Amino acid sequence: MSGHSKWSTIKRKKGAKDAKRAKAWARITRDLMVAARDGGDTSMNPRLAVVVEKAKGENMPKDNIDRAIKRGTGEIESAEYVEMTYEGYAPGGIAVFVEALTDNTNRTVADIRAAFSKAGGSLGQNGSVGYLFERKSVFVIPTSACDEAHLFELVVEAGAEDLVEEDNHFIVTAQVEAYGSIQASLEAAGLETEEASLQRVPLSTTSLGPTEIQKVVDLIEKLEDLQDVQAVFTSLEFSEGVIENL
Repeated sequence: MSGHSKWSTIKRKKGAKDAKRAKAWARITRDLMVAARDGGDTSMNPRLAVVVEKAKGENMPKDNIDRAIKRGTGEIESAEYVEMTYEGYAPGGIAVFVEALTDNTNRTVADIRAAFSKAGGSLGQNGSVGYLFERKSVFVIPTSACDEAHLFELVVEAGAEDLVEEDNHFIVTAQVEAYGSIQASLEAAGLETEEASLQRVPLSTTSLGPTEIQKVVDLIEKLEDLQDVQAVFTSLEFSEGVIENL
């Protein structure tokens, strides 16, 4: 499982959300607006489909979702948000990739730089760690929801590259382009995903000792708390022992 999926597992076990509902809705609204720039039809825009599902998972009202999409397509006037990515290193040499949406890039880079500095890490140049990650579609399905053989046949036919079982979940990975077909196949089969997203999956991961792991986790949480940050991906190896300790 990718580092980000493992981190999601940790947060679920801690009984924590990424943020309070209002903050989560604010982030999703911006994500909807940017995704909708490529078209407001989810059947033709896989990225928008991802965000709409995320919005539904946060119980965001349909009217809010529709308004955000219309702002993105230009039907409703709105603030201009730009997509930014930031790369750096956490303590222990762990690669960190940050995705953000912002209407003030100076504020965003200052906040992110401060978070890295306070956690003992360092913000690098664009491209410094990006090559260590690969963009993928990732689906997380509880093992109690289906039979592995049936799920394998279903997702492979829809374009999946891999299916593994970890921590009572099936993890399906695929190219970004296959997101829509896999999502449609799962829905047609009546299978609900615990998580469905586009992630930056590390090509390799690094193990650290407990003290260094906590420092990396502190940085991740500081970054995720920033209003402009949408997602944080790292090359930290989240073993089962690490999950239980955290």
